[in-house]
Amino acid sequence: MSSSSSTAILLITIGYCAVLGLCVGSFLNVVVYRVPRNLSVVRPRSACPGCQTPIADRDNIPVLSWLLLRGRCRTCATRISARYPSVELAGGALFAATAWRIGPHWTLAGFLFANAALLALALIDYDHMLLPRSIVLPTVAVTALWLTQSAAVAHQWPQWEMAALCSVAWGLTFFALHTASPRVLGYGDIRLAYLLGAVLGWFGWSSVLLAFFLANLIGAVVGIGLMVAKKASREQAVPYGVFLNAGAFVVFFEGRWLLALFPHVTFN
Repeated sequence: MSSSSSTAILLITIGYCAVLGLCVGSFLNVVVYRVPRNLSVVRPRSACPGCQTPIADRDNIPVLSWLLLRGRCRTCATRISARYPSVELAGGALFAATAWRIGPHWTLAGFLFANAALLALALIDYDHMLLPRSIVLPTVAVTALWLTQSAAVAHQWPQWEMAALCSVAWGLTFFALHTASPRVLGYGDIRLAYLLGAVLGWFGWSSVLLAFFLANLIGAVVGIGLMVAKKASREQAVPYGVFLNAGAFVVFFEGRWLLALFPHVTFN
């Protein structure tokens, strides 16, 4: 296949994933609101928070509908938070970037699924200090199954073995940290560690270590900034899952460049 054909296929894949990500982002808005409240993500249909009128299909087009309605309900003119289109845009950008990072490969669907879940988990943890097992555990299972299938099809068993090893190692490490200090890490963080270990371990053990380092660095910088601004105290709990996911996303997309600064460390 020529380089021009490969480039065209990659661009088509990125464009398709961007549109898909916008739609997934719209669904993630439902997930982020309903799952922490133990509500179904399927029924009833999304409705205006003001007048409870179900949102019509024409008003449910990601980003575009919000812009056309100028951020208000068609029926009662209640203001609709800009967070909704922001999450949709984030979903589109995340999927496009994932397609750019992975390319038209067997593993792409698995990484898209995992990254969508990580985005939802970060938002839920930010809002509620909660990492629901109803999201984490199915995501671990689906990601593991998809990576196993990809390894079988593309003969990438070394990557699969590394992903499995990193998943178990990071999960057990977090369990040990939780046992030593339950107030620092919760069970949600432990379950999330298994997922992040699998996703990042596919690219090598060094990416897992770098993500953990960046997560704590980002958390420290944000925490110090909030304390300086007197918006948080040293004793205040923080949504650690947000920082774990932030570190993971940085490494997922820019890990090769960052680890190139350390040539003695291998990035698969």
